[in-house]
Amino acid sequence: MIIKNSARLSFRLMESQDAQLLWQLDQDPEVMHFLNGGQPTSMTTINEVFIPRMNAYRDSEKGFGLWHVSDKNSREYFGWILARPMDFFSDKPDLADIELGWRFFKKTWGKGYATEAAIAIKNALATQPNIQSFS
Repeated sequence: MIIKNSARLSFRLMESQDAQLLWQLDQDPEVMHFLNGGQPTSMTTINEVFIPRMNAYRDSEKGFGLWHVSDKNSREYFGWILARPMDFFSDKPDLADIELGWRFFKKTWGKGYATEAAIAIKNALATQPNIQSFS
């Protein structure tokens, strides 16, 4: 799946090779505050936990995964939007109910980037057969 640029942003599905970008985002204590109390994520955790989890639900045809979000003109990386089936890591994942989540660098907060990105990704995913809702 390809997600078209929005007014200000461009998107691409992230891959294992993006580990450094994922790590950089997790180094800001304010970004991590509500996730784990502000502790930065180690590169070991990114490589041994985060990347394998991302790869488990990543599906480029269905649009599941972490979507790299960047400024469409400068290409500056702002953060990511997660799109995955609800309860994916349980015995009964719900492939028709898609969980959206995000993590963005603090310098982008308050500018509407996460909202703009989530809407663009939700709208693209909504064109997929069998997607019934977003959580």
